[in-house]
Amino acid sequence: MLDREGFRPNVGIILLNARNQVFWGKRIRTHSWQFPQGGIKYGESPEQAMFRELHEEVGLRPEHVRIVARTRDWLRYMVPEHFIRKDARGHYKGQKQIWFLLRLMGRDTDLDLRATDHPEFDAWRWNDYWVPLELVIDFKREVYQMALSELARFLPKPNHANRYLRSGLRQRGPAGAPMPSDEMAGAEDEAIASTPPPGPLAAG
Repeated sequence: MLDREGFRPNVGIILLNARNQVFWGKRIRTHSWQFPQGGIKYGESPEQAMFRELHEEVGLRPEHVRIVARTRDWLRYMVPEHFIRKDARGHYKGQKQIWFLLRLMGRDTDLDLRATDHPEFDAWRWNDYWVPLELVIDFKREVYQMALSELARFLPKPNHANRYLRSGLRQRGPAGAPMPSDEMAGAEDEAIASTPPPGPLAAG
């Protein structure tokens, strides 16, 4: 199913664990790593396609995850001609994707790369959110950067304030006085928000 411009509707999935690490899968019989993704079938909504692909590629069902966010609009990438079947050249240009950010509510043991007879991955690991884009096939890197950047604002902020309180420590204010916990948390959130993404994301 292609749109008028030759793009196939598709979904991408960024799956978070409790530590805000992301599922990172190695494509079967290759050295490329990527997020789960797949086409939207005729009559499916993006959300329905996402849940179907989630089960087909990593063995998870709707009760194993919670939807945190999705991209506002389609994100597109072109597929080089030598990756396109000869009979589709001239019609098929690439993929347009809606990306979903999911929280794993189940356990690691719920993941199953062999949930179907046609596995997409032969290995997986948890990776820091800002994944190493040099491991992604080159023509997908820009859309990965766009999806990760748009959805990063929905990541829960670490609550460092509780850690300081539990350990009996207090951050100091400008005059050296203990900073109230709500001001301390706000200062940390501001620092986190102003921190640019790590280097690998700038590539591609």
